[in-house]
Amino acid sequence: MLVVFIFKILTPMKTQSCLELSDVKAIAAAAEAEALQNNWAVSIAIVDAGGHLLHFARLDGAPPVSAHIAPSKAHTAALGRRESKVYEDVINGGRASFLSAPTIQGMLEGGVPIMKDGFCLGAVGVSGVKSNEDAQIAKAGIAAIGL
Repeated sequence: MLVVFIFKILTPMKTQSCLELSDVKAIAAAAEAEALQNNWAVSIAIVDAGGHLLHFARLDGAPPVSAHIAPSKAHTAALGRRESKVYEDVINGGRASFLSAPTIQGMLEGGVPIMKDGFCLGAVGVSGVKSNEDAQIAKAGIAAIGL
């Protein structure tokens, strides 16, 4: 019994990466560049793993409602650890009861989790153009940090 106890003390603790300010700035710059390159007026939100807002930008000409939708998409992707499109597909597949899921509001394509080594570091949410284009912008941002 004592041997097992000692073994547990010596077992290393798991570690997890986290987003740093430099990562957030790189993601934001790359996402904005993707949007501007395509002449897309969008809002871009970046959140941490708990869905807390780290960065927000509403580009010139982006619809006012996109300022609410982008953070919701990011929040949903971070908490669910999957793209927000998954929830949209579930609902479109007929499971309308999923609309009652607590704290999940951005159930439209355009929220993409930032994953590393199986852990969610946060997410990017974009709103303002077609949903697949929103997701394209989010993924371009995430690619800027090599993920």
